[in-house]
Amino acid sequence: MAVSHVLKGRHSSLPVRLLRKLLEFVKKNVVMCVAFCAAAVTCVLVPFDREYLGYFDLKTLACLFCVLAVVCALKNIRFFYILAQKIVTCFRTARKCVLALIYITFIGSMLIANDMALLTFLPLGYFVLRSTHKEKYMAFTFIMQNISANLGGMLTPFGNPQNLYLYSKFSIPTMEFMGIMAAPFALSILLITLCCVVFVKNEALEVAESADSLPVGRTIAYLALFALSIAIVFRGIPYWIGLIIIPVVLFFMDRDALKKVDYPLLLTFVFFFIFAGNMARIDIVRYVLSSLMNKNTLLFSVLSCQCISNVPSAVLLSQFTSNYPDLLVGVNIGGAGTLIASLASLITFREYTKHYPQETDKYIRQFSIFNFAFLGILTGAMLLLKTAGVF
Repeated sequence: MAVSHVLKGRHSSLPVRLLRKLLEFVKKNVVMCVAFCAAAVTCVLVPFDREYLGYFDLKTLACLFCVLAVVCALKNIRFFYILAQKIVTCFRTARKCVLALIYITFIGSMLIANDMALLTFLPLGYFVLRSTHKEKYMAFTFIMQNISANLGGMLTPFGNPQNLYLYSKFSIPTMEFMGIMAAPFALSILLITLCCVVFVKNEALEVAESADSLPVGRTIAYLALFALSIAIVFRGIPYWIGLIIIPVVLFFMDRDALKKVDYPLLLTFVFFFIFAGNMARIDIVRYVLSSLMNKNTLLFSVLSCQCISNVPSAVLLSQFTSNYPDLLVGVNIGGAGTLIASLASLITFREYTKHYPQETDKYIRQFSIFNFAFLGILTGAMLLLKTAGVF
């Protein structure tokens, strides 16, 4: 009787455990799950046919995979962490140290994408501020690192996932791409620097030196792979070459890097390709969105990001306009604003509340103030430049 009771208890807890795991998975991959649901709904409205095959931008998916895989390999040898820590130890005041952390994230987002920059450098920010007893700047630093990751990545085609997609879809020349993003990029640097000067005191602090070192051979090999992935992004090498070389090399040198690739992000793109492709085939949706985009592509792109995030906005709205300069700027500066405007913002929120769960409300208030201020200034400035004919 007792045995049967125990077995019954085990069986009854199995659905609970499965439900808990499912909820944890959904919580960790909210954007992907939303994208899946959105794609599934549109598949009911637009039945499967041969046109589905034309929805997918294989080059974008291949480039994103190559960059993510190599970045994971470099992260596994603590390349970015060690590099960043050595830079930070050069600064001996709170203001300079916070600026260094934010600039590192800013530059990192240009090279390894915004979400990877945050996953790499937010823990460093936490470590530095806690070890120097400057936790009063923790929320501010996290928020500025988040803004830096979203806005720093706007300058390069591989800095943000939506950039890589638009760069590929519209075949934007590299110099034209960087020229389009130069003004909001420069203004973002100015605003971020000004915020740090105003809100962080020039207090003395001590940062411990790191005794870590990099494995020379693997570092050189991974940097070579990183250079290869960048060459693929800039169309210097066919993407299929990287899709062969990078996985094969990492399979023998670091299989764990292949396991750690952000596959949910890749699936998010797949689902949004389906969603956007189907939406473009629904007459009423095509008419409404085309009309809105024709009226003000920049402003509507920014507003769209606040509701459905910047990556899905880029994929969806690109189906209804050929005005890629305004769309590109809109979905980049639109990453500031609400907590769901960018996946990177959710990463930062999760990382901060993990350490300070009791300060969730305070963090959201401070996050909203800074993000909407940045969003308002950048949007207003770009609309003025556009009206003046400069942009």
